[in-house]
Amino acid sequence: MTNQPQVQPIFIMPEGTQRSQGRTAQRNNIMAAKLVAETVRTTLGPKGMDKMLVDSLGDVVITNDGVTILEEMSIEHPSAKMIVEIAKTQEDEVGDGTTTAVVIAGELLKKAEGLLDQEVHPTVIAKGYRMASEKSMEILDKMAEKITSKDEKILKMIAVTAMTGKGAEAAKEALADLAVKAVIQVMDEENGTRIIDLDNIKIEKKVGASYSRSEFITGIVVDKERVHSGMPKTVKKAKIVLVDSPIEIKNTEIDAKIQITDPSQLQAFLDSEEKMLRDMVEQIAASGANVLFCQKGIDDVAQHFLARKGIFAARRLKKSDMEKLARATGAKIITKLKELSASDLGYAGVVEEVKVGDEDMTYVKECKSAKAVTLLIRGGTEHVADEIKRAMEDAVGDVATAIRSGKVVPGAGAPEIELSKCLMKYAESLSGREQLAVKAFAEAVEIIPRTLAENGGLDPIDVLTELKAAHDKNLKAAGINVFTGKVMDSWKHGVIEPLQIKTQAIGSASEVAVMILRIDDVIAKGGDSRGAPQGMPPGMPPGGMGDY
Repeated sequence: MTNQPQVQPIFIMPEGTQRSQGRTAQRNNIMAAKLVAETVRTTLGPKGMDKMLVDSLGDVVITNDGVTILEEMSIEHPSAKMIVEIAKTQEDEVGDGTTTAVVIAGELLKKAEGLLDQEVHPTVIAKGYRMASEKSMEILDKMAEKITSKDEKILKMIAVTAMTGKGAEAAKEALADLAVKAVIQVMDEENGTRIIDLDNIKIEKKVGASYSRSEFITGIVVDKERVHSGMPKTVKKAKIVLVDSPIEIKNTEIDAKIQITDPSQLQAFLDSEEKMLRDMVEQIAASGANVLFCQKGIDDVAQHFLARKGIFAARRLKKSDMEKLARATGAKIITKLKELSASDLGYAGVVEEVKVGDEDMTYVKECKSAKAVTLLIRGGTEHVADEIKRAMEDAVGDVATAIRSGKVVPGAGAPEIELSKCLMKYAESLSGREQLAVKAFAEAVEIIPRTLAENGGLDPIDVLTELKAAHDKNLKAAGINVFTGKVMDSWKHGVIEPLQIKTQAIGSASEVAVMILRIDDVIAKGGDSRGAPQGMPPGMPPGGMGDY
């Protein structure tokens, strides 16, 4: 009898590579996504709680803004990172609804796990989820009501809804008013299309006063002071020049040697430098300008001449601030002073230096038709001011989205319950296994009203049965009032959200859920600490050293 030769195992991947396949891979991915959703779930709604995030340096962030929490958490798991991407996309596209999107994605995967256990193939679930997502867009569109930029009362309700449950809640009425004013001020219309660039709304925060002291400025607040104490502190009927080149003597571009043999030559050289600076200031004064904003530096001698002419000047402004000043005042940004004329100047009713907290800031306000504005946010501490700024960004984003799309839906869990009801009917019209996935999708969207109830300390089963009963009676706007625990008409109570928040959240959540479900093999490279299993040195193969 011949000895069988010993079969040598064949390694096709580098040492230390981790691999999980089939149901194990799916379970791990779904688990990671569910954990991310669970983390932010408690922040949802008017009674949502906040998270305190402490980084390696000990810096603290206190927030209940979904995307901020996920970004600060430094998530490593690849599937969990995909869920974070949903939040980032939601933030970029709409500016709010990040928690909603993440929670729906987590629940879709949780429901899919149950179907996988029933031996439903992942591609069948994926197809059903896609069908349900498309149908959801139709259902939500039918629910939506049309609005325009003239419906300021509704826009204010949208801003209040966005701020409810955030740190700014106590002053939400006043802050919502500021948000609506700011968005309407910067809105442009082109060929009947409403264009709103949120970059034109500068949200500046300053610690010190209470958040009720926040203000809306028809113009720009620049975090700079005048460069010379001899300059006026306040300029009324300001004619503004914006310069993006330095008001200094340029150094030669090449290595040059200036040989001076006589003290009088040195004096002549200095005099000629001074004359060049004086000429620059004369050109600014000749245009009629009495305020100068410079993106680069202003020479000390030039500062003296500007002060003598009574011109207010600030230097080293950010490029973004220069562009906002141009939109607010109507000024053109100049590079060559020789070409400066009166037509290049901008106008503001008042330019003044104001002490805000312990810093001097320059207010450029009362601009005639400002297309760039400032919201100055105040807060008692750094953490309070930061959270109010985040709430304000959500409110501004919601109002802008509502005006752009021109459609809004009721909030408070009403659209999700209506969606669930209509998707269940739609599922009954299907004959294949996709029916199971569509039903799972319908149950998954109920997570939003369920979470609102749980975070409000209510019984979610009682709340959901009451909501479903109201929707069965065709009360499409029936939502949950988390303060009373009763069902309410969301329209009448002013709980209104832009349609795009819902469509974007459901669309991106279902896309990511489908993508994660289709993964059946996870191959992680070895060679670093992330590739090695927990408790094992980097680069070591799974199972330890083994016998070599």
